Amino acid sequence: KTIAEAKKWVSDNLAILKKELSCTGAVLFRGFPIVDAESYGDFFTAFNYPNFTYKESLSNAVRINHTETVFTANEAPKEVEIYLHNEMAQTPVYPAIISLFCEHAADHGGATVICRSDFVYQQLLAAVPELTNKLAQVGIKYTTLMPGKDDPQSGQGRSWRGTLSVKSVAEAEDKLRSLGYTWTWNDDGSLSAQTAALPVIKTLEGNRKVCFNQLVAAYMGWKGVRENPAIALCFGDDSEIPKSFLDTLVSIAKALSFDLVWRDGDVVIVDNHLVMHGRQPYSGERKRKVLVVLGAEV
Repeated sequence: KTIAEAKKWVSDNLAILKKELSCTGAVLFRGFPIVDAESYGDFFTAFNYPNFTYKESLSNAVRINHTETVFTANEAPKEVEIYLHNEMAQTPVYPAIISLFCEHAADHGGATVICRSDFVYQQLLAAVPELTNKLAQVGIKYTTLMPGKDDPQSGQGRSWRGTLSVKSVAEAEDKLRSLGYTWTWNDDGSLSAQTAALPVIKTLEGNRKVCFNQLVAAYMGWKGVRENPAIALCFGDDSEIPKSFLDTLVSIAKALSFDLVWRDGDVVIVDNHLVMHGRQPYSGERKRKVLVVLGAEV
């Protein structure tokens, strides 16, 4: 089949596909004629999602644009695990839809990890009801460390200039102020920026509650946070989040996760509110290449 035929099939079945996506949170397309960034970006347009560009995001992951809308998933080294998260949940600006395309699967490993955010909420509420309800009431404040220069060796290595799309300290402070952040400039030129309280427990259509978060990724993957969560995480009322609560959340999410093992040409569409995702480490001579397009709310 051609890309034109694939797009027509998507258009003809769009209502069914979007209903499936809203039910399960992720839909895999395998065996479609998608081979590179251009054909992938063209295919994604058939879903009619408004585009959410990497440039306008506050993502602190280092990525490389291939086209205006298609960019690499993350440039972190292959031995680095990227822990479960809802995309950009640690910022006030985030996409509704994530699409991933596997141009080259790794020789070994490199699966994208999938986990349902509604199932996580249900089990977290059953296990730790008092703190889960507090999470729903007051939300979370995240503190992100943005380096002075891009650090491609880190999963969170995008500089403050790149993250905030600014050129100067004054522009950065104006942008942070407009988004409700507080901040501190560090001696090494990096920036520590704390959000206002962001909602974590959200209610979707059909009264489904989800745990929309970067807590797992921050606790497990951000530098120093596992040893001292308070450097990056606190409840929205500024109170401390117990490590035991974060350990329980990580354990629940891990038990509910499964691996999407990539084949060349695969595309998956993910509902960002309903599903968390991550990346397993990988090895081998073949460079894993997974590209992303993001969609905004319709």
